[in-house]
Amino acid sequence: MTGKTDVVVIGGGYAGVLAANRLTQRDDVTVTLINPRSHFVERIRLHQLVAGSGDAVVDYREVLAEGVQLIVDTVTEIDVAARTVGLASGGMVGYDYMIYAVGSGSTEPQVPGAAEFAYPINTLEEAQRLRPVLGAAPATAAVTVVGAGPTGLEVAAELAEQGRKVTLVCGSVLGPYLHPRGRRSVAKRMAKLGVTVLEGPAATVTAVTPDVVRLSGGHTLRSAVTIWTAGFGVPDLATRSGLSTDAVGRLLTDETLTSVDDVHIIAAGDSAAPSNLPFRMSCQSATRIGAHAADTVLSRIADQQPAPINLGFAGQCLSLGRRAGLFQVAANDDTATKFHLAGGPAAKLKEFVCRQALKHLADEARKPGSLTWIKDEKRRELLQAKRSEVLSVR
Repeated sequence: MTGKTDVVVIGGGYAGVLAANRLTQRDDVTVTLINPRSHFVERIRLHQLVAGSGDAVVDYREVLAEGVQLIVDTVTEIDVAARTVGLASGGMVGYDYMIYAVGSGSTEPQVPGAAEFAYPINTLEEAQRLRPVLGAAPATAAVTVVGAGPTGLEVAAELAEQGRKVTLVCGSVLGPYLHPRGRRSVAKRMAKLGVTVLEGPAATVTAVTPDVVRLSGGHTLRSAVTIWTAGFGVPDLATRSGLSTDAVGRLLTDETLTSVDDVHIIAAGDSAAPSNLPFRMSCQSATRIGAHAADTVLSRIADQQPAPINLGFAGQCLSLGRRAGLFQVAANDDTATKFHLAGGPAAKLKEFVCRQALKHLADEARKPGSLTWIKDEKRRELLQAKRSEVLSVR
């Protein structure tokens, strides 16, 4: 290519910011980041915002490279043929390449009453809406947290540590990703905090009212505040724009993170489904996938073949209040192992990880191309197994 190459990044979360910063390696690339908020949101701290034990908002000047133009607006459509994106304000931005990093959020629950009477906390606005509700509720009011993934565990522990009466409804099992040993450690911490944990087939929510949560086992829980952390959804922008997506709405890509429909569109973060085998959502994966998305764009600009993504994991960090936590060690392929770190040391490690996530963004802004990551060779085996499964069905 000759002249300037315009790259638009949609979404200013961990993946989008890392990608935008990394793209500034080349002086002949103009980078535009489009995000609906004028500040960066530390999503991994939203449970602290809800509990009033911390904040989750950071000035973009702390994490975004000076050479990146920030447009505070919402992308409403992608015109693939014209290579433009339409904005809610009525404007339009053209691109040579686009990185689709719209992230993820809550999906409207199908349980009767949940959408009306339960509070999701997957976005800043949702967390801000819940904060005053909790603040107005008496300290003795019953709080029900639905969902025992990382968000559910963290908000339940955070509130219980403050003396709240919390019931955690798991639906199936406490911390599905965790190894049994790690799960027992979390259960022990929840018991110490006084959290009532409901697991198993009888612990599925069937209805929510303003002051009651009904369960599949026939039980009824009094609940002054119900917090909904179950479910996963992504914005439907790609689907509405006629791009191929998976069943959830993530953009379908090849292993270089390039859209299966258009080589000028690359996906990153929670909204990417490479080979229809998306990675587990986390800030760890989001930043690395964002970096790889940028590398794919830079390779195409240089007329080079982009490399397939090779991303390994170290584990998962959980905060269980301000004084304890859990680090679940994982193999490079993200399989939980029997090893874990718990208690105060794990809480300190989680705080370190949160700070490092921001540092990675800031470091990439100052020295683009510097982020490195763990590799995992087992993904090839997963892909081969998937292909074999498809062929056997045919």
